[in-house]
Amino acid sequence: MNRVKNFNAGPAALPLPALERARDEFLDFAKSGMCVMEHSHRGKEYEAVHDEAIALLRELLGVPDTYDVLFVQGGASQLFAQLPMNLVEKGRSADYVVTGAWGEKALSEAKAATAMLGASVRVAGTTGTGEGKEKSYVRAATAKDLQLAPDAAYVHVTSNETIHGVEYDVTPARPFPDTGKVPLVADMSSDFLWKPLDVSRFGVIYAGAQKNIGPSGVVVLIVRKDLVAAGRKDIPKIFQLRTPAENKSLYNTPPTFGIYMVRNVLAWLKGLGGLPAMEKRNRDKAAKLYGVIDANASFYRCPVEKESRSVMNVVFRLPSEADEERFVKEAKAQGMVGLKGHRSVGGIRVSAYNAVEPAWIDALCEFMQAFAKRG
Repeated sequence: MNRVKNFNAGPAALPLPALERARDEFLDFAKSGMCVMEHSHRGKEYEAVHDEAIALLRELLGVPDTYDVLFVQGGASQLFAQLPMNLVEKGRSADYVVTGAWGEKALSEAKAATAMLGASVRVAGTTGTGEGKEKSYVRAATAKDLQLAPDAAYVHVTSNETIHGVEYDVTPARPFPDTGKVPLVADMSSDFLWKPLDVSRFGVIYAGAQKNIGPSGVVVLIVRKDLVAAGRKDIPKIFQLRTPAENKSLYNTPPTFGIYMVRNVLAWLKGLGGLPAMEKRNRDKAAKLYGVIDANASFYRCPVEKESRSVMNVVFRLPSEADEERFVKEAKAQGMVGLKGHRSVGGIRVSAYNAVEPAWIDALCEFMQAFAKRG
């Protein structure tokens, strides 16, 4: 077996122990004579996996009993529309803080969803500069960037902008917005479980699994029970948050294998020492990468302000696009893949999610040093 060093942005690297556990159990799960994918989602074998995954999430994050922990489908992109459909009543509005491309997409979908229901959304703050292809984001928002409405249904943020490499709550200078009594809603798809988190600060947390905790097809949704109860009832039942909440995420057939893999990843994370240990692991990886970038500032350039530099997605540019193409090609020849920046911004992107091994980062840093010397 010759596995590469996987720096893809999503679907992304999964921990080898989680994959090996799936391999060992694949044909005969829990001595049932079947793969977990073949089991009924109503059966006791799968139900044990489902319950364990939810329990692990509650344990790792310290989720209060006043929150539901749900598994839903459709990706974070579906939640972009589904959340405002549930939480913004007719005649009301929600606030959106935009610090990158995924915030833009969340805003666009929310506008469409609320317009159909007689509600609306507004931009309460943005850190974008320029227009069109020249538009860029280099930092998370601060209090001075925001004009929050005290009567908003909620305030939405994207905790980590995968494309632009901008992240909240990495440094004390860029905390999550203080929204007072207004619920804070966060898309945490690309930095979920990278470090400890005070769940009680949020009304809703949602995260597509495929970047940091599992395969594509599963979304983790942590939502305050009072918000679920107050959600709209004049939308299709399948889109109401109360539907998965009242049915333990089993109203219809869930992505059983995806949830099984999330369970495996969560068990691995717990075995490493939980979120405090994971934060140290991730900060050490990021410090090494940014250390090489800053030490070779005449060759590598990170466009993101230091206070907002993402721990999960490290982005940087080289002197020319030709240099960047050569960088990606030579790195791939050394078994390092997924380093090309998003097509909308170019450059290089190192996605250093939880499952990315420190040894991979060491190898990449060594390659970067040598590449910069050759010029």
